[in-house]
Amino acid sequence: MGVNQKTARLAGLLYFLIAITGIFSLMYVPSQLIVWDNPAQTVQNLASSEFLFRLEILCELLCYLIFVFLPLVLFQLFKEVHKNMAVLMVVLVLMSVPISMGSVIYKFDVLSLLGESGFLEVYNAAQIETQVMQAFQSYFKGILISQIFWGLWLFPFGYLVFKSGFLPKILGLFLMVGSIGYFLDFIGRVLCPDYNSLWISDYITIPASIGELGTCLWLLIMGIKVKPQA
Repeated sequence: MGVNQKTARLAGLLYFLIAITGIFSLMYVPSQLIVWDNPAQTVQNLASSEFLFRLEILCELLCYLIFVFLPLVLFQLFKEVHKNMAVLMVVLVLMSVPISMGSVIYKFDVLSLLGESGFLEVYNAAQIETQVMQAFQSYFKGILISQIFWGLWLFPFGYLVFKSGFLPKILGLFLMVGSIGYFLDFIGRVLCPDYNSLWISDYITIPASIGELGTCLWLLIMGIKVKPQA
């Protein structure tokens, strides 16, 4: 394999690791532990599945750490396609990482509230439950801010995929449309208190998911089209 082919496989592998750790920490575990309308049940779930919650925190931090390296590898792959767009892609990703990692601090706060430290004795059960839910609310607000950049970086990435000639153009289109969908989803969540109850909230980020998963698997399994050397 040539250098570009190896770079493509590495990018696919990093993307795959981000997808696995992200789905586990951002979707699966919260769906198992957090019951928004029942703080007592949430605390009980956390207490009985503390290791799962700690594993979620670890996987989420690893996800963001890998997300630092993915755009750097993609830059090597796409810099000859359009260098300025490749630089923009990297910058937008790197801007999201400190915000995302900073948000995880609230999950460590949850662990502290579930601990047996002496200073917690001044709180009753209802107060601890309230603080746990407030910590989760603050965490998800931080993730919502990160979503701005999670969406924006997909547009230059999609453009590069579309223009590259060595990846399917349809994947680039899905990524660019998905970028717009992500940003509209962010606006909806900020402006509309009952946004989650709207039908569009279940579908607006689907193009991004198709584009990201499709590109990830294509890079990992198929690689890229390498022009034969003369």
